[in-house]
Amino acid sequence: MAYEKTVHMLAGGAVMIECGPMRLVIDARIGRVAQPQEAHQAAEHAVRCLEGVAAAWKSLGRDYRERMSLITNPLALKMIASVQAVGDADLTPMAAVAGTIADAVADFLFQRGMTRVVVDNGGDIAIRSCDGEPVAVGIRPQVDHPGISHTVVLGPERTAWGVATSGIGGRSLTRGVLEAATVVAGDASLADAAATAVANASYIADSGVVRKPAEAIDPHTDIAGLDVTAGVGALAEESKQQAIDQALRRAEGIIDDRIILGAFVACQGRTAMTRFIAERVITPSKKPI
Repeated sequence: MAYEKTVHMLAGGAVMIECGPMRLVIDARIGRVAQPQEAHQAAEHAVRCLEGVAAAWKSLGRDYRERMSLITNPLALKMIASVQAVGDADLTPMAAVAGTIADAVADFLFQRGMTRVVVDNGGDIAIRSCDGEPVAVGIRPQVDHPGISHTVVLGPERTAWGVATSGIGGRSLTRGVLEAATVVAGDASLADAAATAVANASYIADSGVVRKPAEAIDPHTDIAGLDVTAGVGALAEESKQQAIDQALRRAEGIIDDRIILGAFVACQGRTAMTRFIAERVITPSKKPI
């Protein structure tokens, strides 16, 4: 499948590419010096990644296990590995698609000698860094609102990080009621799959929660046959806390399995963090990089 693409050079040397459903912002640096030509090459690589995954799309729905012999694209196989690592039966490989493409683009640049790479695929972020400096990433308490409430600082003890967010108002459907579930992992593919699982775990039965079959909202959905959240009204405080508690329990379980490193969750003004994130969140006055 071929997509039309538009590439924009941004202030500061980053590149934004819009291609089909994908919008990536790519920042590549050696030291503190931006490398826009390398970022432009990575944008072209991102298109090839998207086209490869799109070619395998029909095999990546709820019946993907029955079609495993047909799947050869390496990114599709990574998507499968990520959702299977998280372990939720209702996750399809598409739960990891944005993070997996972000990882592929970041790795492409890192292998070309960049010392700091940040690839933001619609809020699912792949980070690669070997310059010894920490990277600060802003956390949104509402996935569809630009406001940042917290900042997580990712230190130099790793060269690869992934940060992904799922929730009401995001690009993908959710089965829960959280406005944001942000997960930090060793790569963006795992973070993306896990964020979907953590957000899904927040479902509560409440008169303010509207549920519909996924295909009634998106006829091309990969999770046809499952009910998803179509809207959430004002929740009682105890309902908000129940949703947060459920999401945190799921996140802590994935941490215990050594799949992710931490999570932040938000529901209608309430926020909470797992142990790793709590150690690293700083005041929102520090500007994310």
